[in-house]
Amino acid sequence: MTITQLKYVLAVAEHQNFTKAAEKTFVTQPTLSMQIQKLEEELAILIFDRSKKPIELTSVGKKIVSQAKSIVNEANRMQDVVDQEKGFVGGEFRIGIIPTVMPTLLPMFLKTFSTRYPKVQLKIEELSTEEIIHKMLDGHLDAAIAATPLYNEKIKERVLYYEPFVGYIPESHRLFSNNKIVPGDLDIDDILLLEDGHCFRDGVVNLCKASKLAKDDSFQLTSGSFETLIKLSHEGLGMTLLPFLHTLDLKEQQQKHLRYFQDPPPAREVSIIYPKSELKLQIIDALYQVIAGIVRGAIRFQDVKIISPIS
Repeated sequence: MTITQLKYVLAVAEHQNFTKAAEKTFVTQPTLSMQIQKLEEELAILIFDRSKKPIELTSVGKKIVSQAKSIVNEANRMQDVVDQEKGFVGGEFRIGIIPTVMPTLLPMFLKTFSTRYPKVQLKIEELSTEEIIHKMLDGHLDAAIAATPLYNEKIKERVLYYEPFVGYIPESHRLFSNNKIVPGDLDIDDILLLEDGHCFRDGVVNLCKASKLAKDDSFQLTSGSFETLIKLSHEGLGMTLLPFLHTLDLKEQQQKHLRYFQDPPPAREVSIIYPKSELKLQIIDALYQVIAGIVRGAIRFQDVKIISPIS
């Protein structure tokens, strides 16, 4: 039995297809099939039911895959231990970032990080929180940046920053003349929201539920981007709430529509998250130091009221 054989088994279990698994592991399909067959012969069991389309795990195969994940993970830890001992910060690092964070945060830290740690090859994906958790627990992500807390016992969270909510209000709106706003001013029926699946939306809904004007969860206008919400707002269809970092790049003409909350402002918690297996901690630490240093300089709010993304 070899680590390579176990990696091939995991690939087939994930893709349910020998050809796709071979492509993902960069070997020929006959080579992959032969190695898995050797492992099955050695163990005197069948891991896969090849008569099914797509291929399925046998009952014992499911147990083998579960054990294989642990073994492969521990094998990866050996290289990680060596890298940490040598002080080496490098290699491939797969990171997911949620859509409401990626457009503003990535340009802020990527160049600085790449300059400071040129031996790290970041593989960055924009993913929803649900996709991040799934990929992370399946071993396809080393870390992610997401709104927290997630309340997942298998994932560690390290807070990067707290990002206040900011109101974006058209001239026709009842709150436009206010210099400051408070959560009690909000009416969920005239707030433009992101589509389902965005944790920032959940935070806004939770904030409105706590306000005196909150009514119910029925919304008519939603969008997949803050830019569209801003345009809809200018059409007089309602106000919206933006994360603070998104407001930094708004044009001067748009800045006059911003209304900040009275202290302490409602805010979301943004963290770097990673599996409790704690692989590649040296890279996680490097990312944390760079991102936290840059963003905390941009966000100068001392006291905030954290709004959980979890309903």
